[in-house]
Amino acid sequence: MLFTHDTECSLTAVAALVNTAGRDGEGLPDVAALDAHFVAHGYSGRHEHTEEELRAVRDLRPRLRRVWHADTEGIVAIVNELLREHDALPQLITHDDEPYHFHAVPRDAPLAARMAVEAAMALADLVRAGELRRLRTCDHPACENVLVDLSKNRCRRFCDAGCGNRAAVTAYRARRSAARG
Repeated sequence: MLFTHDTECSLTAVAALVNTAGRDGEGLPDVAALDAHFVAHGYSGRHEHTEEELRAVRDLRPRLRRVWHADTEGIVAIVNELLREHDALPQLITHDDEPYHFHAVPRDAPLAARMAVEAAMALADLVRAGELRRLRTCDHPACENVLVDLSKNRCRRFCDAGCGNRAAVTAYRARRSAARG
């Protein structure tokens, strides 16, 4: 583990959230999709299951996507803005059989606020560790997804949408064609 468990979970969740606003269509088309995202990424606390909550979460995505295209000072500005906006006050907490970790807003805060602050706290850990190069965009030429490279040797190149497999198949076919030709 490179970072604390909650940091790694938050980084993975923020990349997944950003990628729901992909070029291939809306990844959070309805409240049911938000419910699935909530469960898949282990969020806890208040979840209203409303269109208003869905809109607030969708509105957060472009702000978070900017992180992948910003320099250190830009990322710090985004992180600080999110923390200030939601009156974040980090506290150690344990729940649901999870080890102690930080929550910086109450569990009954709106979901979009909790997502924003969890993302900001995790990104702050990356800044403090000097590991911003772990924030990447997918290397597949037809993909604009973002990813967080949590591999030990920093070698991850492709997102979770199957781009690595597509690149491998393309390379295999090119080698096979060259060998025939």
